[in-house]
Amino acid sequence: MSPAAGSRRDLLIDTALEVIVEYGVAGTTHRRIAAAAGVPLGSTTYYFADLHDLLGAAFGRFADEISERFETRLARARTVAEAITEVTGFMLDDFQEPRDLALSYELYAYAIRRPAVKCFVEAWFARSQQALARFFDPVTARLVDTFIEGVFTYRGLARESSDADEIRQALSRLIGIDPSGSRE
Repeated sequence: MSPAAGSRRDLLIDTALEVIVEYGVAGTTHRRIAAAAGVPLGSTTYYFADLHDLLGAAFGRFADEISERFETRLARARTVAEAITEVTGFMLDDFQEPRDLALSYELYAYAIRRPAVKCFVEAWFARSQQALARFFDPVTARLVDTFIEGVFTYRGLARESSDADEIRQALSRLIGIDPSGSRE
C-alpha cells in the first residue's frame, strides 16, 4: 500500500469515528464518511469490503487509543496508592470527553451483534486488566476494570458524577485498603 493510500485509509478510519460521534452507528453511512473526509464515495469501498469492515477498523483504532492511554497512565505508578491515583486521573482527565463516552457506548452496542468487533472490546478489557495486574491479583484487576467501566457509564448518563476523592475512596474500598494506602 502506498503512503498516500495508507493516509487515505487512515483518514477514512478517523473520519468514521467522528461520523459515529455525530450520528451514531445507525446513522453512519459510506456517503457521510466520504463527505466528511472530503474524498470520493468510492474510496470507502476501495479500502474496506463494506461498511462493517470500516466500522470495525474505526472501533479497533478507538479501542487501541484508549488502551494506550490507560497503559501509559498505569506505567507511571510504582505502588498500589500510585495506581489508584493514576486510575483516578485516567478516569477524570484522560477519558472523560463526550466523544470518548459516545464512542464507547456505540462500540459496546455494536459489538454485541458483531463478533469481529467484540474482539476489540475483549482486547481492550484484557489490556486494561493486564496493566492493573502489576498491582492487583487477576480477580481484583477485573473488578477494578469493571468499576471503571461502570463509572464511565454512570458519568455519561447521570447528572452528577464522582469527583477524584470519591473515586479514590471507592477504589480503596474495592481493593481492601484504607484511603491512606495501607491494607485493611
